Amino acid sequence: MVTFLSARDIARIVGEVGARRFWLRLVDYLRHDFMRWDAFEKSPRYASHSPRGVIELMPTSDGKAFAFKFVNGHPCNTQFNLQTVVAFGALADVETGYPTLIADMTLATAFRTGATSALAAAHLARPDSKTMALIGLGAQSEFQACAFHAALGVDRLRVFDVDPDAVEKFERNMADFGLTIIRCANARSAASGADIITTITADKKFATILADDMVRPGTHINAVGGDCPGKTELARELLLRSDIFVEYAPQTRSEGEIQQLDPDHPVTELRDILAGHTGRTSKDAITIFDSVGFAIEDFSVLRLLRDLARETGVGRTIELIAAPADPKDLFSLLHPLDAEQEDVATRVRTEQPA
Repeated sequence: MVTFLSARDIARIVGEVGARRFWLRLVDYLRHDFMRWDAFEKSPRYASHSPRGVIELMPTSDGKAFAFKFVNGHPCNTQFNLQTVVAFGALADVETGYPTLIADMTLATAFRTGATSALAAAHLARPDSKTMALIGLGAQSEFQACAFHAALGVDRLRVFDVDPDAVEKFERNMADFGLTIIRCANARSAASGADIITTITADKKFATILADDMVRPGTHINAVGGDCPGKTELARELLLRSDIFVEYAPQTRSEGEIQQLDPDHPVTELRDILAGHTGRTSKDAITIFDSVGFAIEDFSVLRLLRDLARETGVGRTIELIAAPADPKDLFSLLHPLDAEQEDVATRVRTEQPA
């Protein structure tokens, strides 16, 4: 029997533990896992690209638990009333190979992306940063705003999206969070006066959402939207005058903003700044977190959800995999069971350790 968490279950968990406590705990889980970097198996994610989007698999293991996530990215899905990103993931016990948790990760991915951005910004943004520009108000935007508010105290947002409906949606969803939200006419206006700039647009193409002359000294840029080959948001000139930080360089060099640069352009991995490597070098330095998402982040949020499901009692168990009464007799599952045999088989499955 495997624990299953739907998106509604995850929302209920967040409600029961409290949103701010959930955000801070997730940041702590991410920090903990990135700081034991050498314990994990690491590789760039597998990606299957098509003209309309991409489907990806993101696996990792720390030797005790194995995790994977299935996730897509299809920017045109909104034309069909579908989300641009959906995902599910699983945890398994390495010792037995048995899955222990399967969960919707459309919501969980949004949480871990926002929390990872906030974790990086806590080390890279100026300590007095309270104003953030949000350029692109799609499905991830509220999660970025909430993460930065909970972890860094950001309370002033300068926002822009080419779609007026997206702006309305964002303002509606954020109405009760006590944030000052300023609508801006364009990306340049949004970036003006911001301590932190988050770019999170959806189009799968080389784009210049943030030009070099739009960024003042001392700004931290949280570049989230460029996350696959052929998709970028920042001008190359801006990259060249900034200090760049990434999750896992071999993956980011093919998927992130730095795909525009030479393969040996210097970057610093997030795990290094968490371990004490210098992040921001001066108040005038421009720092960029070139975030594409990495499997350890999914591992962290799945681990947190597993623990919180146990603590809160939220979720249910499902019979995900075959479980014959005799583990050496898989074929027996094809035989019809009488009522007494069914009771015994059910009892055996229920008593197996999770």
